[in-house]
Amino acid sequence: MSVVKSDLIKELANNYPNFLRKDLIKLFDIIIYEMQEALKRGDRVELRDVFSLEPRIQKARISRNPKTNEKVNTPQKKTILFKMSKEWVKKINEKE
Repeated sequence: MSVVKSDLIKELANNYPNFLRKDLIKLFDIIIYEMQEALKRGDRVELRDVFSLEPRIQKARISRNPKTNEKVNTPQKKTILFKMSKEWVKKINEKE
């Protein structure tokens, strides 16, 4: 199941009718922007009891093309480590 921004906004608007939809959209955009900027700076992003995101740097290395066995230089790159909280893992794995 994928999560779409419009569905999240709709759910927030239903749960909090006092907030205007355009304000919820602005708030959501600000939160996502700040998370992106923190990851770009190399900071860890954590939403307590939900998940955490941590930037990792993969070192430059020499890899090989498995089809031709040719050596290829792979440059350094950033990746993101996603870790879900134990509570969410338990909820997801519960049997109904």
